[in-house]
Amino acid sequence: MEMIADILLVAGALGAGFYCFILARRLTKFTDLENGVGGAVAVLSAQVDDLTRTLTAAQDSAGSSTKSLEELTERAEDVARRLELMVASMHDLPSKPAAQPQAKAEPAEPVFLRSRN
Repeated sequence: MEMIADILLVAGALGAGFYCFILARRLTKFTDLENGVGGAVAVLSAQVDDLTRTLTAAQDSAGSSTKSLEELTERAEDVARRLELMVASMHDLPSKPAAQPQAKAEPAEPVFLRSRN
């Protein structure tokens, strides 16, 4: 009976050792930097770095665009104020021009006739 228990114990130990060997090989393949999750993590890390740089550049560009847009908006508001004043001053003008007497225009004599006199 003891001998059967020892044989089963050795068989169990050998089975557990073989199972650990298989798991160790799978784990090294899993964490391989070229094909496994380690490679995927490395690629994702590089992409995060690229995206961070791109985001920083986009933020800088947006900041300068915002500043330019604010300046243009201020200029447009100034022009709008001036136009409003011009339109308001146009309301003060009479709607029809006053009748002005027009002098009869005499026909102009040619230049060569003036020199003869």
